[in-house]
Amino acid sequence: INANCREKQTLELKTVHSEKFPGYIAFSQLPVLVDPLSDLQNFRLHISLMETFLSVILSDLATKSIAFLINKCSKPTASNMEERLQRLLLRAQIIVEEAEDRLITNQGMLLQLNILRKEMFRGYYALDRFRCRGHEEDDAKDHQVSNSFAQSKFNPAKRVRFFRISGHSLQEQLQQVVGSIEVTLEDMSVFVMFLNSCPHLCRQPYSMHLLLDKCLFGRQMEMEHIMNFLLKEDSPGAESPGVLPIIGRRKAGKSTLIEHACNDERVRNHFSQIVCFSDDDLKDAYMVTLRHCGSIKNENQCTGGKRILIVIELIRDIDEAVWRRLYSASKSYVLNGSKIIVASQSDKIARFGTTQALRVELFTEEAYWYFFKVRTFGSMDAQEHPKMALMAMEMARELQGCFMGASIYSGLLKANFNARFWNMALASIREYKQTNLLVYGTYFENPWQASEPAYVRTVNKISSEYLVILDEYQTCSVQNMVLCRTNFARSEAEVPMLSMQDFLFGSVRPQGKFKVLAWKSHLPPYYNHMFNCEFEDVNMLR
Repeated sequence: INANCREKQTLELKTVHSEKFPGYIAFSQLPVLVDPLSDLQNFRLHISLMETFLSVILSDLATKSIAFLINKCSKPTASNMEERLQRLLLRAQIIVEEAEDRLITNQGMLLQLNILRKEMFRGYYALDRFRCRGHEEDDAKDHQVSNSFAQSKFNPAKRVRFFRISGHSLQEQLQQVVGSIEVTLEDMSVFVMFLNSCPHLCRQPYSMHLLLDKCLFGRQMEMEHIMNFLLKEDSPGAESPGVLPIIGRRKAGKSTLIEHACNDERVRNHFSQIVCFSDDDLKDAYMVTLRHCGSIKNENQCTGGKRILIVIELIRDIDEAVWRRLYSASKSYVLNGSKIIVASQSDKIARFGTTQALRVELFTEEAYWYFFKVRTFGSMDAQEHPKMALMAMEMARELQGCFMGASIYSGLLKANFNARFWNMALASIREYKQTNLLVYGTYFENPWQASEPAYVRTVNKISSEYLVILDEYQTCSVQNMVLCRTNFARSEAEVPMLSMQDFLFGSVRPQGKFKVLAWKSHLPPYYNHMFNCEFEDVNMLR
């Protein structure tokens, strides 16, 4: 009876749950799949799988940790990094020098070449800094100059400190440079393939220091920009004559770029006449009067047509109304296909252009050091003279990218290849900057680009007077006067015998106002850069 009652209650309970919870199935209705022994075996299997999974994870982590430690401990040594960088730079230099000997008109290739060239300069800069690292310590005997010089009030002849970029050790920087150059060289494979199809320009000298005496340095991209503008035929409906503005700070190399473009045989054959104008020629601002002004750089009667290249180099700003009258008059004076180049320091001339303006920048610190080192050491290897290379790097840093400063001092250093003279030259550069900062204040940030009178002290301190550079100008040879601008060039007959070395490192003491030949340019238009000078007592600077 009791069993029947329990069975009846269970049946009622199932009915109630089935009504309240559809889909409910009593546990007793489920089939029994495993027995307790099977559950235990499955649990052990699960535990075993988990142990295997964890073992794999831990093993992988251990492998990566060990690999990380191995890589950390087996980091390339400094000497290995130096050799590796030197090999990479040799590969980069081969590509760059081969490319500079080719006529490349593709703008993408020029851009890629410019990237490689910058990486090469950066690599040589880092390599030279790394090699000089062991000669940074104080050595009073190596860096001491004469007692009279050491007693200067503004004496900067302190120990040569090797400058570093904060945040990274020198070896880390070297490793970063190596990685960057490797990536750049890997990307040059297609460039090298297309380079083989570019025609040769000329046969270059074997040594880079000889090449720099004949060719522009680091301006291939800017040159091709100008050449592309000059030789490209005007498209239908384009405004004529085309105008290319060239903008750049003082002594950035604008005139040298233009001179090289005008001397190119392709340009001389393309235009029947190349005429140059200056500020003074533009006073009347009418082309009918300008026909008898300016200087004719080149005439080619054999050229078909009468295309004219007009070069305007501005020292001062030109009024926009004056430019509009000049440009309007030029349309009726010159034929289609003629071109105008306008060069100035001012950004205002950018709006005069019919094409994008070309901006000529100063060299980067790395490129400037490469140029300065090649010009200073010539055929000698700077690696064999690490202490002098360190002083040369400091001088290049102090000159702040000044092309004229590099040309003046590299010639002096090359002619006097000894540590004492170089240390005196470094001290004179530092004192020059400090003196002019005292005179003009902090706004006088870059004395190498200043237009105010500059104060220079003789190295041997023969007196308490300072040389005052009142102004500067250029002269050229009499037979090349046609290449000179009448407003700032003078005959070579005026060139004095007094040189910069005679004044700075000699015992010369001219009376009154006098002229100093600072530097003779080795590139067209072969200007002699002159200073008008006088002496001034040091007490007047206080």
